Amino acid sequence: MFVTGHTGFKGAWLSSWLLSMGAEVHGYALTPVYHRSPYELAELSARITETLADINDARSVSDALNAANPHIVFHLAAQPLVRSSYREPVQTYATNVMGTVNLLAALQHCRSLQAVVVVTTDKCYLNQELERGYNEDDRLGGSDPYSSSKACVELLVKSWYQSFMREGNVRNHSAGLATVRAGNVIGGGDWSEDRLIPDVLRALERGDEPVIRNPAAVRPWQYVLDPLAGYLTLAQRLAADPSGYSEPWNFGPDRSDARSVGEVVERLLKLLSPESTWTYVADSVMAETSRLYLDCSKVHSRLGWRPQFGLDSALDRVAAWHARESDGADMSAFMDSEVTNYTQEAKQQTHGS
Repeated sequence: MFVTGHTGFKGAWLSSWLLSMGAEVHGYALTPVYHRSPYELAELSARITETLADINDARSVSDALNAANPHIVFHLAAQPLVRSSYREPVQTYATNVMGTVNLLAALQHCRSLQAVVVVTTDKCYLNQELERGYNEDDRLGGSDPYSSSKACVELLVKSWYQSFMREGNVRNHSAGLATVRAGNVIGGGDWSEDRLIPDVLRALERGDEPVIRNPAAVRPWQYVLDPLAGYLTLAQRLAADPSGYSEPWNFGPDRSDARSVGEVVERLLKLLSPESTWTYVADSVMAETSRLYLDCSKVHSRLGWRPQFGLDSALDRVAAWHARESDGADMSAFMDSEVTNYTQEAKQQTHGS
């Protein structure tokens, strides 16, 4: 298994999950920015082989892939933050678009390759304020550099598959290639700047009142292990039937868990600091959609994937993570137990259905 962005929040959780399955994991990512991250706490550097380098370094990407010779690739390396994309638009497009080109180009020489899962975002859709939820056939768009860069990646992946990876292509080697669109993923260990949960946690640790920019905005919140379970399922299907699954896939929560930012903050404060309050400051920089829903009917029917955690349970797990970390617990073991409990519950639900 080859995971780009393995030092990031989702990448570290995915790598830890793959290790628990007995997989040999190779990581490629920048040196982690945040202390107390899942990557650091799970001691991944001692458990996998890794290359700490920039996805924009085409030679380094190629060398790492040649050494790993993977069957399955999960591409999570990205500049993932909307606000940062306003400050550094050129770097955002370079990393998200050309970084993906570098990866896919290097994979053309990997004869063992079976499947590639490219992670984009639910924000790749043209903002139409749709109440019905965006499905995979809706128009791509993006009013900010981050979102539009991910829409570019969607177009890139579709073209690349048709040109170089489908059966009978000019390279004469086929493999599965799909994109996954998920957003507002929450869970223990996320310390990214300008994300709601980490911003609230940092404010509480400083003893400050959390500042909220868009309390009425509705987002499809989901627990980190839910979309990752979907990515793993999709990778298996891609490897077995490349032509049948090489397309975009939405992964999102049930409609009832698409809730406002204000509701999420209130719930989190009740769990972590009941006496705390938050304050509203209007955002003068970014214009964001007021509501974002995903239509996940395709992934429900064709992959059999459904989220196991509702928003309340997801926030409970965030609170549990921070309580355990504050107590000095072995967080690597805690991550393993979270994955084990999740997979056991999934089996019970499958057998019970």
